[in-house]
Amino acid sequence: MDNNEKKQLSEIDICDLFITPAIKDAGWDQLKQIRREVTLTPGPVVVRGNMSSRNKKKKKFADYVLYWEPDLPVAVVEAKDNNHTVSHGMQQALGYADILEVPSTFSSNGDAFASHNKKPAAGEDIETELALDAFPAPAELWQRYKSFRGIEDADESLVLQPYHLDPSGKEPRYYQVEAINRVVEAVANGQQRILLVMATGTGKTYTTFQIIWRLWKARAVKRVLFLVDRNILADQTRVNDFKPFTSVMTKIKNRKIDPSYEIHLGLYQALTGPDEADKVFKSVSSDFFDLIVIDECHRGSAAEDSSWREILDYFSSATHLGLTATPKETEYASNITYFGEPVYTYSLKQGIEDGFLAPYKVVRIDIDKDIEGWTPPPGMKDDLGNEIEAREYNQKDMDRILVLNKRTKLVAERVMQLLNATDPFSKTIIFCEDIDHAERMRKAIVNAAGRLAIENPKYVMRITGDSVEGKAELDNFIDPQSRFPVIATTSELMTTGVDAKTCKLIVLDKTINSMTIFKQIIGRGTRIEEDYNKFYFTIMDFKKATELFRDPDFDGEPVVIYEPGNDDDPVPPDPPEEGDGDDEGEGGVAEPEGVYKVRVSGVPARIIAERIEYLGENGQLVTESYRDFTRNKIQTEFASLDEFLRSWNDAKKKQIIIDALEEHGIAFDQIAKEIGSGYGPFDLICHIAYDQPPLTRAERANNVKKRNYFTKYGERARAILEALLDKYADEDIRSIESAKVLKYKPFNEMGTPVEIINQVFGGKDGYEKAIRDLEGELYRHA
Repeated sequence: MDNNEKKQLSEIDICDLFITPAIKDAGWDQLKQIRREVTLTPGPVVVRGNMSSRNKKKKKFADYVLYWEPDLPVAVVEAKDNNHTVSHGMQQALGYADILEVPSTFSSNGDAFASHNKKPAAGEDIETELALDAFPAPAELWQRYKSFRGIEDADESLVLQPYHLDPSGKEPRYYQVEAINRVVEAVANGQQRILLVMATGTGKTYTTFQIIWRLWKARAVKRVLFLVDRNILADQTRVNDFKPFTSVMTKIKNRKIDPSYEIHLGLYQALTGPDEADKVFKSVSSDFFDLIVIDECHRGSAAEDSSWREILDYFSSATHLGLTATPKETEYASNITYFGEPVYTYSLKQGIEDGFLAPYKVVRIDIDKDIEGWTPPPGMKDDLGNEIEAREYNQKDMDRILVLNKRTKLVAERVMQLLNATDPFSKTIIFCEDIDHAERMRKAIVNAAGRLAIENPKYVMRITGDSVEGKAELDNFIDPQSRFPVIATTSELMTTGVDAKTCKLIVLDKTINSMTIFKQIIGRGTRIEEDYNKFYFTIMDFKKATELFRDPDFDGEPVVIYEPGNDDDPVPPDPPEEGDGDDEGEGGVAEPEGVYKVRVSGVPARIIAERIEYLGENGQLVTESYRDFTRNKIQTEFASLDEFLRSWNDAKKKQIIIDALEEHGIAFDQIAKEIGSGYGPFDLICHIAYDQPPLTRAERANNVKKRNYFTKYGERARAILEALLDKYADEDIRSIESAKVLKYKPFNEMGTPVEIINQVFGGKDGYEKAIRDLEGELYRHA
């Protein structure tokens, strides 16, 4: 094949004819080691108004990923057609290699390979060019990978231990693969204290299962303790991700550790207690467990006086793996100090940018008594007849010290207003100050929901640690297939570990000072569930809690605050963070003794300010409207009206331009709701981005008819084109650009698609030219 012929080939042709054969000839197994078009990230979800769409422009997929073993990537290859240089795809490929953390990157146009080696030998260049027949063999790139990752030959068998194959075909995402491999490599290297940081909703438990499976199958560990602080976490783990362990797994109960099992799920409260007789963990030898996994380890394992540490200290010879979405760093305790730097971190910000986690919009609401404060008139008494202390009460006092019943009613009515305007059956969690507040909020929601609450008494439930009935409904709340309960009022029980996949609304009527608690609460909404149309969630904030989004620490790297020295005094008790009270415990926690709440029924409350903010591309909240967002995206693609018109008129199919803009996250249906339903994408673009007066599709179609444009065609062709014009007026330009339209009325009454194309228009080229000419008339003088 000469060079001119080669340049006519598509990128796929270059892959099939040159790149794939060259890789296979180097010894790579096409079925087991070569994967084509590997999607790494689906692209972030963009939210404006009540609409959401994926920005497919930011989707990341590699043309080739090469594997030494399944789920063990070692190299990336990016392909380009022969009109590009050999190394043209290198920068793109390096981005994918950074995502996968592999040392070998290649680019090719079918003539040769450009190579980038992150682990060059002494005297070797980082980037070189290789002939097509000189692509490295699998063993060479595997050795390079081992050197890059610090894997010793003696550890190779453990690192190569296969993953568990899910019968459903579920495969770990790229970051889960990296997290699993990093932990297994750390164990292989003898590291005994390991920290894994993964944002809520990214599959920590599934990732942990694969880690344990590989280590257990390799017999690197024989007995494992999965340590949690809430019953629901143990139960969810047992019946979901850990199900393949069923025959060798048990949940520790009745204060007994059964040595006949190998995988133990344990509630730390069930393993220890204040008295020596309560310390069940001491019923087995200190070397009984080889691996202890501490779920949600930010909740106390780093503090030297915590119950968790008592268990960890006893089993000190075991490997300790801490899992958290929010490494806890305080003046007194540090997860990093105990476990060391995280072996891998996958943040909320990264998850949203990749498109694996749901973005959020924030509705900030200010209530007059919160913002302006409230001072009772002299001598005013509360509902119990007690005189109210004469001072100013502010936002932090609301529902902690001061209860204004009309304020609670106002919050409930605003929540129901939003739900009724979107979907009254959207799963909703309302975070309250305490159990008392959660119960009052439940009652207020019942009244605000009206018939919805009458038709099903479980429309709203208080789910707190002291409510047997509420906790019994928790499984139904988190079950996507269970419609009720719809709304859960809570204080602490649902801040962490509750896998509410379809939660679409989080209401914050709770003062939150702790970044750890804030991240955990936000994590209740971050899961994407496409099967249930859950692509984003809304945060309704009545207590200015979302100001924490603006804190640089919100999604920054954890910094060690506490560094113990040799001469340190004993570590003081870890002061409870805001919201750390554990009302989810075995007996629940009632309102603290000695706290007297001032309850007042007659004081009015009103909303004085409300604003909506969206997650911007830089990770910051912006107040941009959907119209502004659309204008900015269109102008990013086409800097001027002239540039857009040239591209539109030159496009063989207008659908190409429409698709390109929709990949930016523009939903034309949403724009049409704002401007008018009769306008097509062309006029919507011109009007929104370049302030041009729009014409409806019907107006454009009528203009063409007035010009007697069809007289140059024969009778059958004229009838078909006039019908296509009517189709455009009724639907859109997209409906006439596909030949499939000819299968439907009224065209199917004029002949088959093949007959119409061949007999009336003289073939495919003639038919497509007629469509382009018709489009030219539609947008003439535009």
